Amino acid sequence: MLKEKLKDYLGFAVAGNFAGHLGEAGEADEFSVIKTKDKNEPKGLFPFYIKDHDSFLKTYPICTNTIYTHQRENDKIQAEPELALICDFVYKNEKLIDITPKYFSAFNDCSLRVQNGDKLSTKKNWGIKTKGISEDIIEIDNFTEDGILSKYHISSFIKRDGKLHNYGTISAVKSYSYFFTQLKNWIIDKFNTQEDCGPLEEITQFMKKANEAKGILIASGATAYSEFGKKNYLKNDDELFIYVYNARKYSHQDIINNIDSTIKLDECSKLHQVIKS
Repeated sequence: MLKEKLKDYLGFAVAGNFAGHLGEAGEADEFSVIKTKDKNEPKGLFPFYIKDHDSFLKTYPICTNTIYTHQRENDKIQAEPELALICDFVYKNEKLIDITPKYFSAFNDCSLRVQNGDKLSTKKNWGIKTKGISEDIIEIDNFTEDGILSKYHISSFIKRDGKLHNYGTISAVKSYSYFFTQLKNWIIDKFNTQEDCGPLEEITQFMKKANEAKGILIASGATAYSEFGKKNYLKNDDELFIYVYNARKYSHQDIINNIDSTIKLDECSKLHQVIKS
């Protein structure tokens, strides 16, 4: 199964790669200390899973069908609908030389919203089954604007008490602040140069056993929330749906019609998770 294979991958995510998300997540003040060269540039990278690390990061958090709150509902848990890039990489002389996105999938970078001044990574992995990835993995033909990802959109929904709500805004993958070659080059630079600042950590400390990893999973950044998503945190028995789909083939209504269906759509990555304590 996919989730077993990813146990041998490093897990990192991009912070602040969608306009407005940090403010909606209540994290804008914490990130205000981080200055970027470009106003649209993401704020940085953070780890959510490092195999064999001597901290909470060694806990494998990814699941394909469940999110466990671990009784932390008071810390205001929000799903983060986004795109996962499953990547090969080259690491030599303690430097990331290259990274190649090979596959993509719907991803839930679920997060605690507790405002305690700790590093962002501490809010991203609080035990097993606290992240989500779809089993529907799609191969990337080439990671440029000419590739298939230019056709794909991200949509997300919460079903609560039998009623369906839009959770995140409908977002084109190519509307990420940084994507394709610009994101790739930025990721390589951040792996090699990011320093400890505010909610983010120096990255090279997490790469000591990089050559033992089979790849790197990069969560590209969360979309903006709908009005419901802004105001509602996850509750037990909620059902979360995240779709990454070819928007030239499917309408938003087509995706809604598929939510309760067992029919698997082609050119579509669907993540369905139930929230449990």
